[in-house]
Amino acid sequence: MKKSIVSMFYAVVLMLAFMLGGCGGEKKEAAPAATAEQPAAGGIWEQSTLNKILKSGVLRVGMEAGYMPFELKNKNGEIVGFDVEIAKMMAEDMGVKLELVNTAWDGIIPALLTDKFDIIMSGMTITPQRNLQVNFCDPYIVVGQTIFIKKDLEGKVKSYADLNDPKYTVATKLGVTADYASKKFMGKANIRLFETEQEGAMEVLNGKADAFVYDLPYNAIFFAQNKDKLVFLDSPFTFEPLAWAIRKGDPDFSNFLNNYLAQIKGDGRYQAAYDKWFGSTDWLADIQ
Repeated sequence: MKKSIVSMFYAVVLMLAFMLGGCGGEKKEAAPAATAEQPAAGGIWEQSTLNKILKSGVLRVGMEAGYMPFELKNKNGEIVGFDVEIAKMMAEDMGVKLELVNTAWDGIIPALLTDKFDIIMSGMTITPQRNLQVNFCDPYIVVGQTIFIKKDLEGKVKSYADLNDPKYTVATKLGVTADYASKKFMGKANIRLFETEQEGAMEVLNGKADAFVYDLPYNAIFFAQNKDKLVFLDSPFTFEPLAWAIRKGDPDFSNFLNNYLAQIKGDGRYQAAYDKWFGSTDWLADIQ
């Protein structure tokens, strides 16, 4: 009897061991390996521009130092402006050095794509065409195209529509959204394109053009300096959000930048920089 009980006991133990072993085998399935379509999260981070910035200890920012008041040169030849101030904040919060890379506007996107710098922070308007080449972060400011005209056209030209006439000469900068807007809305006019904003604006001031088309911030400042010779049509006729541009395929850097923008807008630092560069012209005394 005892032998039968012992035999039954061992049989039950063996059965339980077999069952437990089978369950354990089912739980030890290997996690699916990363594929080309679904790369490992670690691999994405290793390739992220943000990771490379932290490793190198340098944030490289591409900009064209000629878009007042976003980026321009002071009397010492240093690049200053609203975008520069935000870039300095960012580098400091990252714990890295800031390197400003002054780049001609027509080559600024190719320079980003060939890793000449990490990010474009240069008053760049989001457009579908640009967005096919780069990724944009959330807009950090919204501007639009405005116009200032010669003083003797006051009352004769009241909007962009009045300039859509062959008798008028319209100046603007080559390759920017003002260029496209001028051709779209004032295509009948004689449109003259210049390498810099300053050159185009001076054409009107010197009487060689009837109107200058450009972004609201620049035109407002230029007009404030030359009120006796110009008339400012300050209602924007386009909607243009400006944003930072980065290379495609970098979710970690994009996530950081969007959150960073929200943070500085929330803690007041963005507003302080905005008030300094857009709410005052005190900085003009230090400009070339």
